[in-house]
Amino acid sequence: MQNRGVFQGGLAMSDRERRNPEDGESDAELRAGLSKEQLATLHTMEQFHWKLRFVRRPLFRAPVPVLFHRDGTRFVVLEADGSINEDPGFKIRP
Repeated sequence: MQNRGVFQGGLAMSDRERRNPEDGESDAELRAGLSKEQLATLHTMEQFHWKLRFVRRPLFRAPVPVLFHRDGTRFVVLEADGSINEDPGFKIRP
């Protein structure tokens, strides 16, 4: 039987998890579209055990790369100018 989801606030909400780490983007795909400043900061952050986990790509806006520390409890966002934002204003599901 097909899962049709539950309507909540006018949007269909599915109870199945859509995120699948095995189906994630490759490293090159994640880095595509990042500014040279973001790439430079990313390289530095990787030296300190941070990993680019995913990139939010809002419509008509610059990509928002999200890095996680190796312990998995902290995340930061790389701004377009390469600066690190430790309080980006959104929460991430575990």
